[in-house]
Formats: sequence, C-alpha cells, structure tokens
Amino acid sequence: MKIAYSWLKNHLPVTLSVNEVADLLTFSGLEVENIEKVEAVKGGLEGLVVGEVITCEKHPDADKLSVTTVDVGGTEVLNIVCGAPNVAAGQKVIVATVGAELFPADGESFKIKKSKIRGAVSEGMICAEDEIGLGQSHDGIMVIAPETVVGTPAASYFNLESDFVLEIGLTPNRADAMSHYGVARDLRAVLLQHNDNATVPALTAIDKEPFGVNELLNPVKIVVEDTAACPRYVGLSFHNVKVGPSPDWLKQKLEAIGLRPINNVVDITNYVHHDLGQPLHAFDEDKIAGKTVIVKKLAQDTPFQTLDEQERKLSENDLMICDATGGMCIAGVFGGLHSGVTATTTKVFLESAYFNPVSVRKTARYHGLNTDASFRFERGIDPEITVHAIKKAARLMQEICGATIVSEIFDHYPEPISTTTIELEYEFVDKLIGEKIPHTTIVEIVESLGIQILQTREMGLKLAVPAFKNDVKQPADVVEEILRIYGYNRIGMSNQLQMNLSYGGTRNAEQQKSNIANYLVSNGFYETLSNSLTKSSYYKNAEGQLPEHIVELANPLSIELDVMRNNLIYSGLENISYNVNRQQTDLKLFEFGSTYTQNNGAFAEQQQLAMFCTGKREPESWEGNQQDANYYFLKGIVEAMLQKSGLSNKQLLLENTENEHFAQAIKVSAFGKELLTMGLLSTKLTKKFDIKLPVAASVVNWKNYLNAKSGQKTEFGGIPKFPMVRRDLALLVDKQVSFNQLEQLAWKSERKLLKQVNLFDVYEGDKLPAGKKSLALSFTLRDDSKTLTDVEVEQVMQKLLKSFERETGAELRK
Repeated sequence: MKIAYSWLKNHLPVTLSVNEVADLLTFSGLEVENIEKVEAVKGGLEGLVVGEVITCEKHPDADKLSVTTVDVGGTEVLNIVCGAPNVAAGQKVIVATVGAELFPADGESFKIKKSKIRGAVSEGMICAEDEIGLGQSHDGIMVIAPETVVGTPAASYFNLESDFVLEIGLTPNRADAMSHYGVARDLRAVLLQHNDNATVPALTAIDKEPFGVNELLNPVKIVVEDTAACPRYVGLSFHNVKVGPSPDWLKQKLEAIGLRPINNVVDITNYVHHDLGQPLHAFDEDKIAGKTVIVKKLAQDTPFQTLDEQERKLSENDLMICDATGGMCIAGVFGGLHSGVTATTTKVFLESAYFNPVSVRKTARYHGLNTDASFRFERGIDPEITVHAIKKAARLMQEICGATIVSEIFDHYPEPISTTTIELEYEFVDKLIGEKIPHTTIVEIVESLGIQILQTREMGLKLAVPAFKNDVKQPADVVEEILRIYGYNRIGMSNQLQMNLSYGGTRNAEQQKSNIANYLVSNGFYETLSNSLTKSSYYKNAEGQLPEHIVELANPLSIELDVMRNNLIYSGLENISYNVNRQQTDLKLFEFGSTYTQNNGAFAEQQQLAMFCTGKREPESWEGNQQDANYYFLKGIVEAMLQKSGLSNKQLLLENTENEHFAQAIKVSAFGKELLTMGLLSTKLTKKFDIKLPVAASVVNWKNYLNAKSGQKTEFGGIPKFPMVRRDLALLVDKQVSFNQLEQLAWKSERKLLKQVNLFDVYEGDKLPAGKKSLALSFTLRDDSKTLTDVEVEQVMQKLLKSFERETGAELRK
C-alpha cells in the first residue's frame, strides 16, 4: 500500500522528516518497506531559476539566433545564445544554468554545458515550456510575470514540490490502516507517546459539517434486497455535472501513489477511496434503467460484461448493483461496462456502501478479480465512515465538477454493526507484556486509537472497540494494540533467562526425522518440499466427483490449488515430471509432509514420509554397467532404514496388497500396525505426469513408524566365540508362496539357534511342475554357549522343513 507523505500531512500536519515518520510507523507495526521520492516534474526543475533578459541582439553569424545577457541573481550576468523568435530585453524568463539536467516532454534528457554557438559564448539556456516538461508548446520561450523576483527557483515559482511515497507492507489484519487517514491515526497515537502531547496536532480528516441540498428532486429510487451481503448502503445524486480533466493538485496526488487520472468524477472517487479507505462508485444516472438502484443477487450463470470488456458468468452468491433491467456493477469488486461515467455524462449517482467482507472475498476469488475496492472490502472497511466519505466526495463534486446536489443522502442501515465490548484488566496487560506500563499511558493509547472507554475501574477498563478495528476481538488483541503503540523497543530485556528443560516425544520425533533424512541424503536422495494445496482433478473419479474423504477449500486461491492433498505421491510425481522435462532423469527424492482427510466433517492430519526412485542409481561412469534405481534398490533402502531404527526382519510382516497408485505393492507391518507401502507405481498414473520411466515409491505412515520404533532397544553383545553354521534348502513351493512367509515361519520354528535367513535364488521354468517355483534359502545357525554338532544342526533343519511342508505345502526339490 502506498501513502503519499504530503497527503498524510493533510490529516496530520507534522513537521517530521519522512524518514522519522517511516521509523515511527515501522515500530508501530506498519512496516515501511520503501521510500520513493516523487517529483511533480521529472528532475524537479533543479538548476532552473527566474532570470531577466538585460540585453538582446541579433547573432552576427546566424539570422535566427539572438545573443542575450541575462541576470539570474548572481554576481555576474550570463551570456546566453537563444533561438526563440519571441525573446526580448526586459522579459522575465526561466533559465537553465550550467549543470542543470532538462527532461523535455518529448525526447531524451540532456545537460546544460558552457559552450560556443557560432562563435558566441553561451552559459545557459532560456527555456520553452516543452523543454522543461511543463507542456507541449515550442512556439517560443516562456515569458513569466514581470513582478517575479530574479533568482527565484523555478520549482518555487511554479509551486512544484517534491513528495515522498511510503510503501507499507500491510498485513491482512490491519484493515483500519488501509487509507491515509488510518495511517495518520496510528502515527498520531505513536507521536502522543514519543513527543510532548502539546506538540501533536489533531486529526483533521472527518467531514462533520452540515450538509445541504441544492435542489431536492430525488431522481433515483434505491432498494436494498440483500441486507446480509450489504448491511449499509448510502447513495447521493448530482446534476449539472461537467466531466473533464481534474485539477493539477488532484492529478498529482493520484499519480504519486501510482494511479492514472481518468476524469474529475472518477478521480474524486479514487481520491476519497485512498483518503478515507471508503471505496466509492459513480454511475451515469441516465443509464440507470427505471431510475431504480437495486442491491440484490442474480441467478447462477447470468452473463455480465465488466469494465474490461469481458463477459463473465455470475455466481448465485455474487451481490450485484442492478437497475430495473439487470446488473450494473459487481458489488465491491468491479464495475460494469455500460453504466460508468463518460465524457458526456451530466448526471451522476454516487454509491458509498459497506459490503459483507466474506461475500466480497468469495466473489473476487470466484471471478479471479483483485481490485483496489475488493482489497479493502474483503478485509473489512469502517461501516461508520460511509456517510462522511460521500459528504467529502459531494463537496469535491461541487467544487471541481460544478455539480448540484439534487437528493438527500440515502442511508440504508437497518441493523448497525455493533462495537465489541472487552473487559481489560491491568494485571493481564502487565503479565502479557512482561513489564508494567502506567495505567494513564494505557488509557491514552486506547483513546488515541479510537477505542471508547465505557468504564474505568481500579482493576482495569471496560472498552467498546469500534467496527473499523475488526481484528481486535479479545483482551490479548487490545494488549497488542497497546504494545505496538507504546513501542516494543521500550520493553527492557531481563538479565535472567528462565526455561524448562524437557526431554519429550516431540523433540525425539524431530530427531528421528533428522536421522532418517540424513540417512537418505547419505544414500544419494534429495529432500523436496511441496505445497499442501493441490489439484482436485487428481482425485476425481470418472464422473468428475470427489471422494467424500477429500478436504476441499471453501475459498480456493485458484483452480490449481483447491483441495488439501490426501497423499504425497502426486507431489512427488510433479517433482519428477518437472526434473525429467529438464533432462534430469536419474532421481532419488524424499519428502516429509502432512496429508489431510475428513469424515463427516471431522478433519484429520497425518504425517507421511514418501520416497521415489527412477532412472539410474549412480551417475554414468567408466567403471562398469549402471544399475537401475528400481523397486529392489528402493526396497533395500527401506529395509536398511527399518533396521537402522531397530526393527529386525523377524518383527516385520510383508504382504502383497492392492493399491490404486501401484502396479505391484507390498505392505509392511509391525506389531499389528501398517508401517508403509512400497512398490512400482502404475504406468497409468505416471503417464498422467508425462513420465515414461518406471517409478518406484514408498509411503511411510510416520506415526506408526515412530510408535513401532519407540518400543525397540538397541542391544550390544560381545564378539561370538563359537562358529556359525550355514545350511541351504532348495524348496519347491506354489507360486503364490512368498519368501517372507517362509522367513516368518523359520523365525517361529527356531527362536534360539537361527540367526539369519536369506533368499539367494529363484527359479521358474518348464522343468518344474505347473504353478510351482523353486526358492533357494540359506539358514545361519549359531549357539552362543558352545560349538554346534552335526546332529543338532540336522535337528533344526528337519524342524524347519516340516514347518514349511505343513504350513505352505513346500517340498525339497530333487
């Protein structure tokens, strides 16, 4: 938001420098991000002064040039060669002295230098109006009033003052400061705490003078049908309006804050808008069908042409300003193409209203329109300033446009927006701030911000917070207001630092996340961070409907970000697609993030860890053949991660599972809880993201993983004293029997001597019976108290084989 310093001083005539004002505003919570110097004329006419032509003679070697001597108030007169036909002795003129830079209306800038023109010395330049940017005329030099004092700076003569524009990074909650008046109110409150109160001027903005009507005609009837979306509507009619250019002072104010002057009527509405924070809208009264203004909503998909000449389909929730035949304006957001003020307008109906912020916000988002008006309305303007704003505009219409007021002010305000009553205790203020502030100071600050004190008590205050401070709803909000005006920098720092040391689950969980992230990064993975908002199209079924568990946004920022993500897979595929499209195909990525679901209005958030692999494991090298970063590579990474966390193979259950995102998937569980799903993503899914390479993925339920890990203890033992024994079995099993089934059976059958189970060969072919496959397993045995005998080893192997035969139908391959 831009605030012009000279405009600010119209409300609060301070004598501080612009930098001092910027510091005070920043410390009060209105952070000034930039200060820009604005000149009424480029260059500010620096180096240009009023001069008097003393002598003027024809140039001896050029018929169209004159040689002059000019007094500019210095110790010596200047010799200046001039080509203007109207130059003459005795004239008062504008002189650009040596070193001055001129910015002509057309063409590039240039500097004045001492030179010789056809042999004659020239020590400056007598200027025409187009040469200094004050007009377009080049018929001759500017001749000014003869009584003007020689040596007067040209900027002073033309009353051109440089201005400064403060760019304020306004936070969304500060609707009360979205105007020059609002900023001046805050500045005055700060000055009352930092300056002697007697030197702080009063605010001069609100127009409370009696309002008079020139001629009572009541030309327009006003009907407000939707009072929920429009709690207050104010209107006023003008006749005999002369539409034309605005005066220079008004143009300069608007241009300083980056607005383009259009005509005097529109410029007045923009001026009051940025002056008081109340958007206004001017209609051509002759274009209002039936001479009736109706505030209501129209049917869904009603076509409406806006000022940008686009036809938009209205939502049934859009509040419209209508006439007897249809819509004229999208209330609080954007005007219509056919109802605005033009050069031929002579009658104007002026609107000043308070629209429901939620209604305006929904409409602006629905149509993708972000205007100055919607910016203010959707944050909540001051409902009590609507009449004052239209009065101020009315006086300007009379003064600048020659308008006559032909109606009383129509003010439809059936249910005034009430103030918020807050009980504020001094003890609460001291506790929250951490330092005692004098009670008199608290009272001064509260009153300076426009908050009314209903009752003063020994323990505190009973306050009525006005509607324009719509972010102040509870005592803590009032304390924040007090502290920002009092000054955060005035609160002392304690010499002691007190804290409670706590070793709990949250810290441990974060440490675990860091450990896993470090492990993955050390194995060549890159961490990604994606938006929790995503596209609803990812989740819609063939009929275009969203599943009930998907969380939709009530006010989406865009169509691309209209739901909360339900999983991390789509985010990962977006990242892979982005990289693949930039010739980066060897990818190993992981992401920690939240996913969101709902069930009958109850919302749930779940933490997940997702890992993705595609392409090659390592960069291309001369050392050997590259291996793919495929499912088996990812499976090894996941198993090592689980083992690193203290979860052994004997505690893990691996099962084939069906999953809509995977072509083949395995579910890994521990202690009855699902830890993760991993597998190869379906090609149908990857093709949607234009990914042609196979993608392996794993999605970890982070809460279940932490719970499973928390019960594990790392145990250390000495180096084994006795040797291990390995035995192999080649088993003929049904194709649906998995290695994990056999491994789990082995651990159940032999808990004491069995140390390791491994699969080292798989064979399927025509040499085997139909529906069968061969699995070659190795078993490592050891007794920590003695050396195993052949008899003991054989007993264990027979026990394992019988278990396999009984549970899975396995038999020894012959």
